[in-house]
Amino acid sequence: MKNHPIVNLLVRWLVLALGVILATRLVNGVEYDSPGSLLAVVVLMSLFNAFLKPLLVLFTLPFIVVTMGLGMVVINALLFLLVGRLVEGFSVPTFWAAFWCSVIVSLTNIIVSALLAGPKPPRPPGPPGPGGPARGRKIPSDVIDI
Repeated sequence: MKNHPIVNLLVRWLVLALGVILATRLVNGVEYDSPGSLLAVVVLMSLFNAFLKPLLVLFTLPFIVVTMGLGMVVINALLFLLVGRLVEGFSVPTFWAAFWCSVIVSLTNIIVSALLAGPKPPRPPGPPGPGGPARGRKIPSDVIDI
């Protein structure tokens, strides 16, 4: 049940909702009126992240590379501004408010995802590092080892 797509979607929505709630508490001027508007924000942000964000990333890839990834925060901020304009009962007054909201939501996502992931499984014993083939391992004949 843990890897069920619906459960994963609900967990992502809950994490996004937690991030939006934290952002409304920490960023001046950003607020939502009701749980219904919060739900609309979460659903719309999820849809934008699934469909609109990949296109924005594709078209702004040089900017993202030059800014070493900071452009992703700008894209998220623009999505927050758009959602603030579209959802009745959710307000994002300025770009900088949207910027800080995107930072808070991103940090919330990173922290909660790390907590939910748990410890990494131990690595199997073997040769350290990406060096050459281990002694005793047979290399398939169609693989060229340089």
